[in-house]
Amino acid sequence: MTTAIIGVGNIGSRVARNLVRGGERVVLAARDQSSADTLARELGELASSATVADAVSKVDNVVLAVWLDTEKELISQLSQALVGKVVIDPSNPIGPDGHGGFARTLPDDQSAASVVANLLPAGAHYVKAFGTLGADALGSTANREPERAVLFYATDDDTAAKTAETLIRASGFDPVKVGRTETAGRIETPGGDLHQVGLDGRLLTIDEARAAL
Repeated sequence: MTTAIIGVGNIGSRVARNLVRGGERVVLAARDQSSADTLARELGELASSATVADAVSKVDNVVLAVWLDTEKELISQLSQALVGKVVIDPSNPIGPDGHGGFARTLPDDQSAASVVANLLPAGAHYVKAFGTLGADALGSTANREPERAVLFYATDDDTAAKTAETLIRASGFDPVKVGRTETAGRIETPGGDLHQVGLDGRLLTIDEARAAL
């Protein structure tokens, strides 16, 4: 199994590092291709880099580790290339506010997951995952001891669920399904009660996560 990671910023780079440490093969792509090239060289033989289109064509799974507005553009551009792929969406409904901060980009009652899932072509396997922790925690708490931290995911799709669980475990976390795509707002920020921000920065064990559901 090979996973394309589109975007190698705060989230994408940490997902890539964690997956490679867990023995997973990744293909990296970014708007600034030199950043993807550099990270791939650093990560070694399990990592390579390619253009966005080539990366998607080579893999089984695609992590769209970009801002939500960019993700919408990418889905429109890639369209039928995503058919048959597991599309992993870590996005949150936030973006730069133009004043050095961030602002919500969707109405309070609308999740990023609902937007992304509705944009995907029929035949793509959608799962919300890898966006439920801040980038620092995603990088520093993989393979936490004595008990692993949880990464939540949400999906309507059995194929996507199986893939998400495999990749989350390879990344050094325990997977817990929060529910169907319609419940994904619980693991997004702002507003989600099961996002790290909504949990006041806490990372849950698997027993704590199941209790919180």
